[in-house]
Amino acid sequence: MPRIEIYTTPVCPYCVRAKALFKKKGVTWTEIDVAADEAVRTAMIARAGGKRTVPQIFINDQHVGGCDDLYALDKTGGLDPLLGAAS
Repeated sequence: MPRIEIYTTPVCPYCVRAKALFKKKGVTWTEIDVAADEAVRTAMIARAGGKRTVPQIFINDQHVGGCDDLYALDKTGGLDPLLGAAS
């Protein structure tokens, strides 16, 4: 099973879409809320190469990007190999 981490905020429609795709694929993830903790948000920004928006998604420590990046990766067939063909 891949290790998926999603940095989110509570009211984020793109976060909801990203999690919906992972749910459809049948995989689990760890959600990290950056809204209330500036240190966690700072760590996300550093880890994501300066990107400040949510979600920021990592699969097995590989930065995938945001929601649009995740859906684009799925559309081109690149997501399933990262997930271990879990879908």
